[in-house]
Amino acid sequence: MADKIEKVNDGSGMVPGGYNRIETWNSENIEELATIYRRVLELIGEDPDREGLLRTPVRVAKAMNFLTMGYNMNAEEILKSAMFREEYKQMVIVKDIDIYSMCEHHMLPFFGKAHVAYIPDGYITGLSKIARVVEAFSRRLQVQERLTTQIRNCIHDTLKPLGVAVVIEAQHMCMQIRGVQKQNSVTTTSAFTGIFLEHLNTREEFVHLIGTKLH
Repeated sequence: MADKIEKVNDGSGMVPGGYNRIETWNSENIEELATIYRRVLELIGEDPDREGLLRTPVRVAKAMNFLTMGYNMNAEEILKSAMFREEYKQMVIVKDIDIYSMCEHHMLPFFGKAHVAYIPDGYITGLSKIARVVEAFSRRLQVQERLTTQIRNCIHDTLKPLGVAVVIEAQHMCMQIRGVQKQNSVTTTSAFTGIFLEHLNTREEFVHLIGTKLH
C-alpha cells in the first residue's frame, strides 16, 4: 500500500514556528503497530476501549514512525545534495544541534546537543546538511557512543576533510526515571579524525569554541 502523507498544524494552517510539518507513513505498518500497542495497553491493565484511549494505539504507532524516521534517511546523500568546491581550510563548526533519540536497550528517549566541526579539504557542504546528518542518525534506536561515531564517519567519508570533530552531550531517560534514577546526570561522548586527532591545539580550539557563547 502506498505511503500516506499528513500535514500537521495547530488549526491556523501553521505549526508554531511558521511552517507545515509533513509526516509520511505506510498505512499497513501503522495498522499493524496500532494492533500491537492496543495489546500492550491490555497487558499493562488498561482498557483500550475507554474514551481516552480509543485513538491511542494509532497515535503511538504514528509517533514511533516519526521518532524512527532516520531509517529512511540517507545521511551520505544528504551531504552530497549540497556539496560544493571551496578552498576554505579553516574550522567550520555547527554547534548546539538539538538531538532526540531513543535508547535501544529500553526504548526510552535520550536528548541533548550535538557539536560538529570539520576542516574542509576542497569541499564544503550546506550548514543545514550537518544538522540533517545528525537527525538522520539520531532518529533511530541508538546508543550515544555509536551515534557519535556514525556522524563523524559519515562526514569524514563523504566530504573527505582534513579532520572531523563531534561531541554529544545528552540526558538519558533510562537513567533518570528508572534504574539508578539520577535525574541530573549528563553523558558526554566525542569522536575525532585527522587534524583533530593529530594536533592538540586544534582539538582544544574546537572544545573552547563549543563552550563559548559568541551570540
